[in-house]
Amino acid sequence: MGQTVILCAADDVAEGEIKQAPLPDGSNVALYRVEGAIYATADMCTHGEASLSLEGLLNGKTVECTFHFGTFDVTTGEPTGMPCEIPLKTYPVTIVDGKIQIEV
Repeated sequence: MGQTVILCAADDVAEGEIKQAPLPDGSNVALYRVEGAIYATADMCTHGEASLSLEGLLNGKTVECTFHFGTFDVTTGEPTGMPCEIPLKTYPVTIVDGKIQIEV
């Protein structure tokens, strides 16, 4: 079993926007609210060195990396548009006392 990390208040993640949150190892996750549910993926695009939370665009459940315009499904991490072929790491999200927690 992994380590539980508390990231931020659930209310800090707005519908249709992407929020960056740091992990203890120095990397970041990207948080998304889609139709009221919160999802967490690795923040770095698997195709190029681009932050999805800082440079990505969220459209429904699809995040587009503006570096090469590849896309991913934020609910599964699966790539949905070229040139992205490697899935994003995803993290199960739980909300406890209004705070977002993930297992890393």
